[in-house]
Amino acid sequence: MLPQKTLETIWAYGHKNLQATHPTTLMITKEPHLLPSGDCIVAIAANKAAADLNPEFKQALNQPNTKLTITIEADNIYETIHASGSAELQLTHLTDLVIRKSNFICNRTLAIQADKASNNLSRTLIEKLKNPQQKIKITLTLTSTPNTNPDSNTTHS
Repeated sequence: MLPQKTLETIWAYGHKNLQATHPTTLMITKEPHLLPSGDCIVAIAANKAAADLNPEFKQALNQPNTKLTITIEADNIYETIHASGSAELQLTHLTDLVIRKSNFICNRTLAIQADKASNNLSRTLIEKLKNPQQKIKITLTLTSTPNTNPDSNTTHS
């Protein structure tokens, strides 16, 4: 059973080559460098990737009806992304976490059906994230949605 809320915090940094222009994905990486072609990346030098997430967090993210809220914070500017977990998530990649608008899943995928990709983030936040000295806090909050199956509400006397 999924606790009402489950948290995971990731710390990362900005980079001068950060563009955040990808229309369908957003990525956080442990890699310390960013090439201009990495247009979905919003944070580098992260302290966690998919494989590093807490086992309880991973288990909760793999439950049905699990929703994930991703909050990216830099210098008191916040952006929130809403997405879904899936029983198909592998969460084994050693360097990356990818949030996707689509339903595509690979070992880097953290969440699917996101309401934003990197190109949807505020340009004010992106300007902050272009500073290599900018420390970025990424908070992952899991919540369960009520089970809509009417058979699950049966009471026994």
